[in-house]
Amino acid sequence: MNQTKSYIAKKVEEMKPSGIRRFFDLASGMEGVISLGVGEPDFVTSWSAREAAILSLEQGYTSYTANPGLIELREEIAQYMKKRFTVSYKPTSEIIVTVGASQAIDIALRAILNLGEEVIVVEPCFVSYAPLVTLAGGNPIPVQSLKENDFKIQPNQIEEVITEKTKAIMICSPNNPTGTTLSKEELEAVITVAKKHDILIISDEIYAELCYDEEYTSTAAIDGAWNRTILISGFSKGFAMTGWRLGFVCAPDELIQAMLKIHQYSLMCAPTMAQYAGLEALRSGENDVEEMKKSYRRRRNYIVQSLNDMGLTCHLPGGAFYAFPNITSTGMTAEEFAENLLKEERVAVVPGSVFGESGEGHVRCSYASSLEQLQEAMKRMKRFVEKHQK
Repeated sequence: MNQTKSYIAKKVEEMKPSGIRRFFDLASGMEGVISLGVGEPDFVTSWSAREAAILSLEQGYTSYTANPGLIELREEIAQYMKKRFTVSYKPTSEIIVTVGASQAIDIALRAILNLGEEVIVVEPCFVSYAPLVTLAGGNPIPVQSLKENDFKIQPNQIEEVITEKTKAIMICSPNNPTGTTLSKEELEAVITVAKKHDILIISDEIYAELCYDEEYTSTAAIDGAWNRTILISGFSKGFAMTGWRLGFVCAPDELIQAMLKIHQYSLMCAPTMAQYAGLEALRSGENDVEEMKKSYRRRRNYIVQSLNDMGLTCHLPGGAFYAFPNITSTGMTAEEFAENLLKEERVAVVPGSVFGESGEGHVRCSYASSLEQLQEAMKRMKRFVEKHQK
């Protein structure tokens, strides 16, 4: 290969690798590590969903489905969204079954962005948002939610960065990494700004089932929001189906048809056996979801109390399965804290700085681990903090 020029696209060459992956790699080379870094349930997919996938294979359902997904699954998604979140979508023209929520975000951004248009990205946030905006030809505009507001974005912060190039705002509630959940009133304030400036809302609701203290409000359920909302969700978190890679996107017909073009050319369809598993999960998985939610709530209460007791102030997250403690009392940066904790006490956490600038001074601790593991991790972490606290 000719080495005098680069064959790599400049935007990819300049893109930083995932900060989360680096800490997974560090932890994987050590023995006795308790990981609080993995963003996936520690529960196994329900047997009924697994059995449905096995049955689909036994019956020979191994060919492609329709591009937007099995019509039975889209119908079940439509019923589920109506019953649980009071939002209505037509299964034939307003829903696409995707390869995880990540693909849904990707095709949504590629469908709406022209070169140089801007997407407001509320940080701290999942590490893929800004890179996917860049790959779609847009410019991510970060807005930092602040710890003094429990990481809830304020309408004036959005107003300050809107320009004539602004196309959309990306929000995630419950949030990864903070667990912050926006109330109906807080969502209404964001939507008021979006309507005023005629911008779209990309609402990542992958953690909607894991909301602990109040009923979850979907962005699309707010008056006046449906026609400008691209709703992203899936089966990974609430149904413990991360490895199945099954998500979906709901939006008005015009937007869905644009996304479907990209989906057709790039992926064809989501895996058939995963779709049958998802169909069964929606039909019979409600009790499993509730049991997981109860367990996570107990663990959340334990880990937040433990972190506060050891001097790492931590707000009570309303959803997801992450705590986001402040570690500035140790005098370390987030990355130093995570690296030293891993080396000295064999506990893996993720530095908050990988989720955006406003995440500095914090680390993400997943409580999707057994209570026994959490107890041992908190014991080790307390010992580490007592040693290093200023």
